[in-house]
Amino acid sequence: MHCDIAIIGAGPSGLCLARALADSGLAVTLIERQSEEAIANPAFDGREIALTHTSRALLQQLDIWDRLPSDDVALLRDAQVFNGPSAFALQIQARHAGSDHLGHLVANRAIRQAAWDSLQAKGTTTLRAGTRLRHLRQHSGGVELALDDSSTLECSLLVAADSRFSETRRLLGIGAQMKDFGKSMLVCRMQHDADHQQVAWEWFGYGQTLALLPLNGRQSSVVVTLPPRDIERLQQMSPDEFAIEMEQRFDGRLGCMELVSERHVYPLVGAYASRLTAHRSALIGDAAVGMHPVTAHGFNFGLGSVQRLSTLLLDAQRRNRDIGSIALLNRYERQQRLATWPLYQATNLLVDCYTNDRLPMRLLRGAALRAAQQLRPLKRGIARHLTAGA
Repeated sequence: MHCDIAIIGAGPSGLCLARALADSGLAVTLIERQSEEAIANPAFDGREIALTHTSRALLQQLDIWDRLPSDDVALLRDAQVFNGPSAFALQIQARHAGSDHLGHLVANRAIRQAAWDSLQAKGTTTLRAGTRLRHLRQHSGGVELALDDSSTLECSLLVAADSRFSETRRLLGIGAQMKDFGKSMLVCRMQHDADHQQVAWEWFGYGQTLALLPLNGRQSSVVVTLPPRDIERLQQMSPDEFAIEMEQRFDGRLGCMELVSERHVYPLVGAYASRLTAHRSALIGDAAVGMHPVTAHGFNFGLGSVQRLSTLLLDAQRRNRDIGSIALLNRYERQQRLATWPLYQATNLLVDCYTNDRLPMRLLRGAALRAAQQLRPLKRGIARHLTAGA
């Protein structure tokens, strides 16, 4: 069996790339280890995605945005950053970027389902669900894939979209700069008395990092970052015990809190592939760049990779050129690396600084936030970056 493009992974990035190519005339096969039922009706996983204006525009082009349930879309007006126990916050306001909001928060589950529904409406993509890639063999004309259901597939271009722990990346012989932050992240939805006013919080406390992502009404996605053993203790608490603990961790600033969803835990590991392409192969989404969530840019980077690669592929298709050529893949790699490497490095530096609880760094952290609050050009630049995406 042969196809033009094989995409490994039916997560948000893989689904969006398949949708971007759905009208191209290219034969696209999507390979996913989960069942078709799990793809079509994804379970709630606790993750909320912060989408920039640019990302929203791309989702609209792909007929995905309008398919999102309104209950799963919340306005992200502004953001603020706290340090330690101080009530002072660096205010990042959308008006600094000439807008009335920084972006939107959307449930990861909702994006996946809307992308699948949009892809199904086109009916041009072949799905191979419930199977995984076991081996691959690259040759001059393409890549031969061996799946664990004993079938084989030949493609002109292989695209890895199977997470920051990508098995496809490994099979291609591509390494990655993995940064293990030594922490775990617990995410859940909570109701609270105080009005969040659609403002996101990033709170670099001493010994913990908290994030508050404002949803609709007086409900938020709460993100707690701690050593794994502490996260395990939080996960094992009863809902009432957990709510009391969160009220204390947020220093009572949100009033009474109530757990209204399941709790999900994820290891906090960043990843940046040493190469973003190989012979007739490309990496997109987290398989290429897996960001620390502090800047909320993970999926925006993923959508950026979808847009860059699909644009090059569609242009090659129109010109009747090789979609797996070295020139095309090199151009994609240059574009994606230029758009992501600086922010990836800056994010890791920021996290290292603001999770260092030694006294000199505590003083420096607080002073840096107060200085940044007075620098309008800096705040304007941050706001513009958050609204534009990558």
